Amino acid sequence: MTEGKASEAQRRATKRWEKNNPERVKYLRNRTAARTFVRHYADEEDIEELLEIFKKENPNYKL
Repeated sequence: MTEGKASEAQRRATKRWEKNNPERVKYLRNRTAARTFVRHYADEEDIEELLEIFKKENPNYKL
């Protein structure tokens, strides 16, 4: 089994940070999934639908 590049201490620190920041971890994972979908899988229809959802439902959208 390969050990990866991170030290054991770094892996423990990352795990501890993730445990202490579950909402941020959830946000980052969802953002990554959305970006991956848009970049690699979405077609024009998907993008149009996502933009409509963003405009109608996202409180951060400014007219």
